Amino acid sequence: MVLSHYQADVLLKAREDGLEKAKVSPDLGLTKVEAALADDGVMFPGGELLDWPAVERISGATRSCFLVCGGEAEEVRALSEMTGLVLSLVPTGGAPTLFVSGFPMHRIKGTDPHRDTRRKIEAISPIRGRVLDTATGLGYTAIEAARTAEEVTTIELDPAVLEIARVNPWSKELFDNAKIKQIIGDATVEVEKLPAASFNRIIHDPPTLKLAGEMYSGALYSEFRRVLTRRGRTFHYVGDPDSALGARNTRGVIRRLREAGFRRVSRAPEAFGVVAEP
Repeated sequence: MVLSHYQADVLLKAREDGLEKAKVSPDLGLTKVEAALADDGVMFPGGELLDWPAVERISGATRSCFLVCGGEAEEVRALSEMTGLVLSLVPTGGAPTLFVSGFPMHRIKGTDPHRDTRRKIEAISPIRGRVLDTATGLGYTAIEAARTAEEVTTIELDPAVLEIARVNPWSKELFDNAKIKQIIGDATVEVEKLPAASFNRIIHDPPTLKLAGEMYSGALYSEFRRVLTRRGRTFHYVGDPDSALGARNTRGVIRRLREAGFRRVSRAPEAFGVVAEP
């Protein structure tokens, strides 16, 4: 089970109301079960008992998700051996997001990571044929694209990120869907190994320029142009177009995409990105 303050608050409110049972999600909102409330804690249908002090600790940690096992609640976080950065699974009103050294890897203001992902997918719809996802993260992009794509190849630099994804209930299809092919490595290197004209769609949703400047390079964009089919489309996330930083990033990305051989490059402000076509 994975819980956050959203689920813990439901349990504490039910106890306060004197209830003996409560409907609560054991997987961050995906499903619900009926848990029994007792003096010593909460008993879940599978026999897992979580005491009230642990429930209260989860309730107070609004920026954390917790893996519950053996009656213990452990925060879902990791220290990346590759980057030295702290990774954590952070709850939202919908799907959780990944924080890397305090930076959220999805838009969460006025939306949630799942809706954010769908916006990016819609910017280059219809999704068909073979899809390249250059930054796996929690796998939401690969999962969503695989619903209609023939095959999705997704690349992740940091194995610690995938450790977090394996715990996240919303990432389950990343590991279960046979249409998703995972590559662990540096996208700037791995894309060079891919055959020319082999992808109908590319979804490029890199970390911020500050964290991953190489993912915004003209050299990588030239590789995108090489592996994309003649009628293919690329979505590139760049950030809030209404912010000074986002506007500056957008101008630079558009210029480098055109220099890399993309003839049609247009803004997709609803998805905080740009769309490029050969």
